[in-house]
Amino acid sequence: MIALLMTAPALPLAAQEDDRSVTERGLRLFLDGLIEDMEPALRDLEGLAQDATPFMEEMQRSLSDIVDDFDVYDVPEVLPNGDILIRRKTPLTPDLPGPDLRDPDMPEIEPNADGSIDL
Repeated sequence: MIALLMTAPALPLAAQEDDRSVTERGLRLFLDGLIEDMEPALRDLEGLAQDATPFMEEMQRSLSDIVDDFDVYDVPEVLPNGDILIRRKTPLTPDLPGPDLRDPDMPEIEPNADGSIDL
């Protein structure tokens, strides 16, 4: 009888440890299954990244021909109409040369009296 009373407090602790190990095993099985299911998608994503690398490098080279330094620009701003505006941190002044991005075949654009330009 005394031995039974002395082991009684240990019974809930053993049950708790058993429940925890069952929960841990279930969680481990769930995560292993999830990883196994995601593996093909991750391999496809890795292949896509490898396929896109040459394109991204070419885009970077092309942009660097047009834009000397991205640090001179503010963060792009999306206007309510969906246009994206990228402002220079310090506006160009006439005495500072900048890249001439105008199309030589494009006619000269005349601003309106209020300074606006009709597109």
